[in-house]
Amino acid sequence: MVLVNDDDAFLSIGDLARHTGLPVKTIRYYADIGLVPPTDRSPAGYRRYDAVALARLDLVRTLRELGIDLATVRQVLDRSLTLSDMATAHAAALDAQIRLLRTRRSVLRAVAALGIDDHEELDLMNRLAHLSAAERQQIIDDYWSSAFEGLDTDPAFADRMRSVSVDLPDDPTPDQVEAWVELAELVQDPSYQARVRQMAEAGSGSSSGPSPAEVALYEAVTELVTPLLTAGVAPASTEGRLVVDQLAPRFAHARGVDDGAGFRRELGEQIALFSDRRVERYWELVGIINGWPTDQVSSGSVAMMEWFAHALTAAADS
Repeated sequence: MVLVNDDDAFLSIGDLARHTGLPVKTIRYYADIGLVPPTDRSPAGYRRYDAVALARLDLVRTLRELGIDLATVRQVLDRSLTLSDMATAHAAALDAQIRLLRTRRSVLRAVAALGIDDHEELDLMNRLAHLSAAERQQIIDDYWSSAFEGLDTDPAFADRMRSVSVDLPDDPTPDQVEAWVELAELVQDPSYQARVRQMAEAGSGSSSGPSPAEVALYEAVTELVTPLLTAGVAPASTEGRLVVDQLAPRFAHARGVDDGAGFRRELGEQIALFSDRRVERYWELVGIINGWPTDQVSSGSVAMMEWFAHALTAAADS
């Protein structure tokens, strides 16, 4: 920094421009608004500046390069706002801007990856992606409220469902943006909401959930059905009937009822009600958004249960 102390060492606007790299027009503007007023004027009326003014201008230039608005710069110069407080506030503001820019980048990458050409779809994706964390969570909370409200549902189960938050990262990947947009559309779909409500109604009044014996039976369904499903065997086949004949009596025994066509049909309808691929997709999307490990996102169990439900119905009707 150049030190100027006596009359002969005052700096002109041109000198300030050379020392700071600022245009003369900008320095003159700062003087006109009182941000960096001249220290003195020459006999000819030209503005002159001393070392204090030069230091003040250097600070203004630095703050402006950091993106600080003039009103805040004035507060710092007037000492009504400390540099540290200003830095804290503006660092937080920059963090918010960076998050916004990262989200915009992810939206654009998702649009490019999906080949979106419809402006309404683009607008929807953009609006949903830019919701705040609280607004995103409110959509999910409303979804669960519509499912459980007014029902005698196990409070622990309902609370467990509600406790799973949807945490879109500050720097989401295009896949996470796509997943959030799909999830937001899914949970606001009336037909999906109606199905989840049906499930909640069917399960209301029960606080115990499946018995250990039934849990073991569902594991047996997975073990027996998986190879048949993989091989493309039809549920109404002989192999399907053998699976039903093996498992249906055990389900009936676990529930304390007799096995028969009526029970098999009822069990098939119950399993079909709770085997909706959209519910499985819900958890897949939550897993993608939250960054869960891939093996925790989807078990593929819905396809197996659908197969078993069809096999039960076919056996009951035969």
